[in-house]
Amino acid sequence: MTAVLDLLAAREPTLGAGRLLCIDGPAGSGKTTLAGQVAERTGAPVLRMDDLYDGWRGLPTVGPHVLGILEPLAAGAPGRYRRYDWHAGAYAEEHVVAPAPLLVLEGVGSGSLAWSSWATALVWVEADAEVRLARGLARDGEEYRDEWRQWSEDEQVLFARERTRERADLVLRT
Repeated sequence: MTAVLDLLAAREPTLGAGRLLCIDGPAGSGKTTLAGQVAERTGAPVLRMDDLYDGWRGLPTVGPHVLGILEPLAAGAPGRYRRYDWHAGAYAEEHVVAPAPLLVLEGVGSGSLAWSSWATALVWVEADAEVRLARGLARDGEEYRDEWRQWSEDEQVLFARERTRERADLVLRT
């Protein structure tokens, strides 16, 4: 945690007048926990990629949703998005993201090349595959095992294409 905060403090703002911390890595690796710790220590808002994906198959198409938030923020204006409701299987209410000194973007794909110029720091979080699957099934339920396996395949394709781990400023193992 201290290494993440030190890294951010050593860098100039990159998202308008604020900083953008991208916390990426495979599902179940501990990204949400780290994002919560950063938010608790700094008061930064956390934007969760889980609120932007169009369900279990939404990883390849999430980019425009993120850009719709970050582009206005880079210009000093609020960004907006509609939260995806996983239970209803549809987008729900709109949320406004105000410019802030620090924004944490957390989730699979948060370290995308498409917005890397606005990222102040990219942190990669990883854990063993068995641990990640156990965490995911404990959260979502055993009935989602097939979804988790497909998601894992989708994220591996994304990570290979984007070279996310290789581009990370910091790698943390949980």
